[in-house]
Amino acid sequence: MSAHEHDSADAEASAGSTRRGFLGVAAVAMGGTLLAGGVRLIEVQAATPSMPSAGADPQVRWGLLIDTEKCASGCTDCVTACNTENGLAAPQRPTDVQWIRKIEIKEIKTQRAVSLPVMCQHCAEPPCVDVCPTGASFKRADGIVMVDRHTCIGCRYCVMACPYQARSFVHEPLVDQKPEVPRGKGCVESCTLCVHRIDQGQQNTACAEACTQAGHGAIVFGDLNDPASEISRRAKAAATKQLRADLHLDLGVRYQGL
Repeated sequence: MSAHEHDSADAEASAGSTRRGFLGVAAVAMGGTLLAGGVRLIEVQAATPSMPSAGADPQVRWGLLIDTEKCASGCTDCVTACNTENGLAAPQRPTDVQWIRKIEIKEIKTQRAVSLPVMCQHCAEPPCVDVCPTGASFKRADGIVMVDRHTCIGCRYCVMACPYQARSFVHEPLVDQKPEVPRGKGCVESCTLCVHRIDQGQQNTACAEACTQAGHGAIVFGDLNDPASEISRRAKAAATKQLRADLHLDLGVRYQGL
């Protein structure tokens, strides 16, 4: 084969690979049958790089510790703080975006009831990442699970895969967005542990800050890998539980008092 023929063959192979990647993306977007056998899913994931995680330290595992014995029933300060910080409107309908929701749990035998916030649990093995066909759902090196809105095609596979109902789909056009928290209609989103704060050098989330200011101290944010951090010390002092621990997802959010 001549050098010219060799170059032509390489160019044709590259073009073919590009076309296959494009068809894979199109098939996902249209729900086409090209996904049969998972072939196109693999091609799309391979062709789509994840959103860069600038500032993410692989030695760190950011997480939350929530003490349900200090979480006041009826208090929604953490929800309000999250909405304000990230430019979310107060939810009016079940389909509205909500990154934190307060729930009540009652022990059947003792009838003991506790109130607790539930958000993205920032799994070490996130199901949302496993099912995402484009790589839009990804986990940063510091354990924060996020969605790249530029790559998200709104298929909502991750919404169905999340055991914690922690992801929301943006149905309506967005106005008055905050530049540090970009969002987009047609995308899925969830709690980011205030990643914009972390990347700016701050070390507290809006929800934990609001809870402390309210005098409850029920939410602690910090590095789970640092034995000297408050979150690690409090987790060591009293047993913690993970929601749906039977799934073995190694959550970044731990609860006390359940």
